[in-house]
Amino acid sequence: MFDREAIERIAALRRQWEANELHEFLERQPEARGEYRTGSGLPVQRVYTPEDIASTPFEEIGLPGRYPFTRGPYPTMYRGRLWTMRQIAGFGTGSDTNRRFRYLIEHGQTGLSVDFDMPTLMGLDSDDPRSLGEVGREGVAVDTLDDVEALFEAIDLERISVSMTINPTAFILLAMYVALAQGRGNDLNKLSGTVQADILKEYVAQKEWIFPIRPSLRLVRDMIVFSAENLARYNPINISGYHISEAGATSVQELAFTMANAVAYVEEVARTGVPVDRFAPRLAFYFVAQADFFEEIAKFRAARRIWAKLMRERFGATKPESMRLRFHCQTAAITLTKAQPLNNIVRTAIQALSAILGGAQSLHTNGLDEAYAIPSEEAMKVALRTQQILAEETRVTGVVDPLGGSYYVEALTNRVEAEVFDILRKVDAMGGTIRAIEEGYFQREIADSAYDFARRKASGAETVIGVNKFVEPAEPAPLEIHRVPLEVEARQVARLAEVRRRRDGTRVATLLDRLESLARDPAANLMPVTVELVRARATLGEIVARLRQVWGAYAETPAF
Repeated sequence: MFDREAIERIAALRRQWEANELHEFLERQPEARGEYRTGSGLPVQRVYTPEDIASTPFEEIGLPGRYPFTRGPYPTMYRGRLWTMRQIAGFGTGSDTNRRFRYLIEHGQTGLSVDFDMPTLMGLDSDDPRSLGEVGREGVAVDTLDDVEALFEAIDLERISVSMTINPTAFILLAMYVALAQGRGNDLNKLSGTVQADILKEYVAQKEWIFPIRPSLRLVRDMIVFSAENLARYNPINISGYHISEAGATSVQELAFTMANAVAYVEEVARTGVPVDRFAPRLAFYFVAQADFFEEIAKFRAARRIWAKLMRERFGATKPESMRLRFHCQTAAITLTKAQPLNNIVRTAIQALSAILGGAQSLHTNGLDEAYAIPSEEAMKVALRTQQILAEETRVTGVVDPLGGSYYVEALTNRVEAEVFDILRKVDAMGGTIRAIEEGYFQREIADSAYDFARRKASGAETVIGVNKFVEPAEPAPLEIHRVPLEVEARQVARLAEVRRRRDGTRVATLLDRLESLARDPAANLMPVTVELVRARATLGEIVARLRQVWGAYAETPAF
């Protein structure tokens, strides 16, 4: 972007400045630290100039909506359409969460996001002894299609996008969503939203799994292929760095490990013979907005460029839609504190701003009380208002990629990209993502980073206001904490018993036998029979139990 003579003049000016103004100032006032680094440990210079991006062709930065999409996936970004404001909700029964959805929609939310309870995540019915005490506690309880009907009662699925945060049983929830839409007479090609379904990150970070890795990957493949054939606007996977970060990874690791997982999914689906341009346009991503403001913006920009290059150069994609990375973002729950919880509003606002400046397509802002419990209605409203203030009052939406061209942001984007590609080459050398998981590579790297951060926080080297600096005596939470009534579990179990009583048990048994037979055929797609099963009111637990008979269960090998 700059000719050699210009760079030489700038370098000479910088050296003069260092010898004069800077030297004299440092004599009077030394800097606070000997060195500065990003949250990922990347070195940060005192000042950046065109020298730092002299070797970067303008085409690498480019223009929004054009390869390599560094500056955004769409030409006009928020000038044409704001990001989707998608506050997550889920607790109690389907009806309980439905009321929260309506509350959020009434206050201006533009997309829905569902959290599920632990039994639903782990493939257990609410009346399973292992579910005792967990039903509806940290998400909504779903056993059968009846629960999904209650969850989305009076909500038009063709007019609002729905995201479902679920992984090992994601294929069942997708089947329920499809069956619900079909039962209502909806056009499946008008449904929008996503189901998370990123099972690989479970083995390395969130640790919610059921089946061994390879059959679990097969289920993701089946969902992607089924969606490519039946759901034109729906994202069958949300490849997630969020939980990798929350487990302790740095931002560079979050992005690199997420891309490694994405490569594995693309390879798995491509092996079925489905052309990459047939399914890649509906692959979506999910990243965290952490505390390091500029590194997060650089991470989001680098993510788009990396994905575009991977899709074109590694997988031979030709459609721009296949190379255009779209992502949901959530502010960092791990940064929320019980101490001085009102500070969490500020943390969330700054993190949300980094997501917006980084070009997110949808955004969840955390509630100020989430260090205590599932957020209350009031906390969720404040979090939603945070997004609305950023959208309506700050004018940050008026310019696409407003930090594009910043010497620092461009240099940091380049550095993040280079670091990520280095890690991807290392994963390839190990034999790919699955082998790296089996050998514990990702798990060890995350554990080491988490331990390093914990040590720095404990020593005070990493400042957390209210926790290790500007500490005050503990006070009660500023809002009433959300609590799930104890009788929720009894209501849900009774509802499940009634569904079992009135369904056709013979048909359910026949379909479960067919599921088992198809599961033994690695080439078969399990989604169609799963849709039939949930329509017949087979329970989530029954479907999982039958597949466990075929595939067994995953047992983690500890990584040190």
